Amino acid sequence: MSGHGGGGDPHHEDFQLKDTNPLLGEQWPKGAAGPARPVGGGGGGGLAGWLGVDKPSSTYDLVEQMFFLYVRVVKAKDLPPNPITGAPMDPYVEVRLGNYKGTTRHFDRRANPEWDQVFAFSKSRVQSNVLEVFLKDREMLGRDDYVGKVTFDLAEVPTRVPPDSPLAPQWYRLEERRGEGGKVRGELMLAVWIGTQADEAFPEAWHSDAAAVRGEGVASVRSKAYVSPKLWYLRVNVIEAQDVQPQQARGRAPEVFVKAQVGNQILKTSVVPAPTLNPRWNEDLLFVVAEPFEEQLVLMVEDRVAPGKDDLLGRVALPLTLFEKRLDHRPFVQSRWFDLEKFGVGAAIEGETRRELRFASRVHVRACLEGAYHVMDESTMYISDTRPTARQLWKPPVGVLEVGILGAAGLQPMKNRDGRGATDAYCVAKYGQKWVRTRTMIGNFNPTWNEQYTWEVFDPCTVITIGVFDNCHLGTNGGNGGGQPARDARIGKIRIRLSTLETDRVYTHAYPLIALQKSGVKKMGELRLAVRFTCLSLVNMLHLYTQPLLPRMHYLHPFTVTQLDALRYQAMGIVAVRLGRAEPPLRREVVEYMLDVESHMWSMRRSKANFFRAVSLFSGLAAAARWFGDVCQWKNVATTALVHVLLLILVWYPELILPTVFLYMFLTGLWNYRRRPRHPPHMDTKLSWAEAAHPDELDEEFDTFPTSRPQDVVYMRYDRLRSVAGRIQTVVGDMATQGERLQSLLSWRDPRATCLFVLFCLLAAVVLYVTPFRVVALVAGLYVLRHPRFRSKLPAVPSNFFRRLPSRADSML
Repeated sequence: MSGHGGGGDPHHEDFQLKDTNPLLGEQWPKGAAGPARPVGGGGGGGLAGWLGVDKPSSTYDLVEQMFFLYVRVVKAKDLPPNPITGAPMDPYVEVRLGNYKGTTRHFDRRANPEWDQVFAFSKSRVQSNVLEVFLKDREMLGRDDYVGKVTFDLAEVPTRVPPDSPLAPQWYRLEERRGEGGKVRGELMLAVWIGTQADEAFPEAWHSDAAAVRGEGVASVRSKAYVSPKLWYLRVNVIEAQDVQPQQARGRAPEVFVKAQVGNQILKTSVVPAPTLNPRWNEDLLFVVAEPFEEQLVLMVEDRVAPGKDDLLGRVALPLTLFEKRLDHRPFVQSRWFDLEKFGVGAAIEGETRRELRFASRVHVRACLEGAYHVMDESTMYISDTRPTARQLWKPPVGVLEVGILGAAGLQPMKNRDGRGATDAYCVAKYGQKWVRTRTMIGNFNPTWNEQYTWEVFDPCTVITIGVFDNCHLGTNGGNGGGQPARDARIGKIRIRLSTLETDRVYTHAYPLIALQKSGVKKMGELRLAVRFTCLSLVNMLHLYTQPLLPRMHYLHPFTVTQLDALRYQAMGIVAVRLGRAEPPLRREVVEYMLDVESHMWSMRRSKANFFRAVSLFSGLAAAARWFGDVCQWKNVATTALVHVLLLILVWYPELILPTVFLYMFLTGLWNYRRRPRHPPHMDTKLSWAEAAHPDELDEEFDTFPTSRPQDVVYMRYDRLRSVAGRIQTVVGDMATQGERLQSLLSWRDPRATCLFVLFCLLAAVVLYVTPFRVVALVAGLYVLRHPRFRSKLPAVPSNFFRRLPSRADSML
């Protein structure tokens, strides 16, 4: 593999993207799928199918082919009873290949059990030429009783090539243990074939790579695809209330506000400024809700009795299915009155039990589910989907994204197992509403997944995020031995912006997995991917570049920045909860890491990185200014002479100015085409300011919110923040000063300065009126480009005049 980037710091080169040359789309094995024959049954060769190369793959062409021996145990029939008790046995099946064995679940007292379980044995770990399938009777005490077995010679096992139909299972008579050809009572329905990871049985199969996993951990090692819940914005316009009666001091008009709650989201209206029995607000409250709608909207009318004390005057709970779905920007949504249920006191209390009393108070509400917005559940910088909630508003896809997750290399130990470092890695990819999770590779620092996934692309200006995690839920207790719940550890993640990819090109690279820790930046390994972006409609894709990034409603009725931040945080929480309820769950720590839930938190390192990013934007302007300064100083006589010639041409033919500018940009673009990026961008430790970050700055970045650090450390960081903020304050003040000086030119704040400027404007108007524009432009250009012999080291007169103008800084305290 060869790294991108120039020479220099070898430590930094370790964080570079590397080219790889995997054998993608290896051809499929020879042989046609037919029923497997037990040992001695004859038939054509099959072991050569493990190495054959006849039929090419069509669907899994971005991964390296991995071969597996699949065994589907369907069911059994006519099993003999227990020879001791005479009762039906407790049967289960054990599938054994060399040192690897997998077992089905057992059934209590079942003569005709059905399992329908699939076992997959990796070709790379095959240590035997014989597959043995045992039927056993489970015993509570002692060893399980042997009933019978079926044996297969791997040379006789057929291959199956999707999209061929699944291999039909066959009935096989059970044989005695010694294999003497004797038959015992009972039959097993089995299907045995050789296939690849493209097989439909692959995701749900028991894998020999995870043979050591037991109990509930088995489900957590399988590959799985997830879909994010469908999110809606719920807009609740609280208009008014009528006949609101206070609980205390009946002669007092209440100071009322409305508190609305959906799940764990609570929002409040403002308190009515003037106490009244018929308060009016007309305020919008925004929530995030997900289908299926499990929560209710609870409206509570409360009275501000005293600071910090509120009395509940009434409430109403409304199902979310009650509200209509709005798919456009039409302003009219039908409002409705809802009667309030009051929780009374005094006579309404029987003993110590509060009962509900209905009375005439009611609240006027206009509520709807907004389907024309895109609900933000991820950072806008790394957004992967821009479609509105309502499917009716979706446009057809413009492309297809295919990602082959090949494997990882050089992963670091993430935990200790049996006194040694271990890593049980799996990969998660998120794009749009679709999440995928690869299977977990147990105890492997160089895992190989070779799993391929596909997404529809509706906008190329989006980002796919791929993360690698260490599975800490392989046991049955789900803990880490210290009383704390286990959390899957982060290994690293990468992002790929689709707009940086050329269409129909396969990118095969090893991406560095970089983790920022309290001790500094660290490379945790490399992730090998194969990525291809296919365009379905070039016209539609190019048209998207002229359209707004978000749906129209975000611009017709925009949210405030504060609202967007709060709604995004709530959406992230809902997505994490819903995906955590799947089986196997996509855990909260994984979802939050993929969605960058902490991206808005303060970080001195990020602040420095963003500052230098902004500085680099002006580096081109600074270089152009230095070049123009050298021209004005006549440091290169030939260059200055050419600039004079260009000035004369543009002054004499001003209609050539704009064509010249656009032609220059066109030629610059053509020149830069040779040096265009050949690989997708990746995590840059220098750009992120990760390599030069101070340890205390990293400790501050990993601190909780609110802080959990000692008081003296907090004081030190606060003083440092004040110092940085003081410099920013000075820069902002200087910018405001220059703007106020510009305003004071005509404000007569300095009457003498304004008088001079007004007279200068009059004189300039007269001169420019009687002088041809070409003469003025030529004189001005020659004056700017004059030889240093005719220059003074003192500041120019306009600069001196501008610096003397007053600003409002004099009025600052």
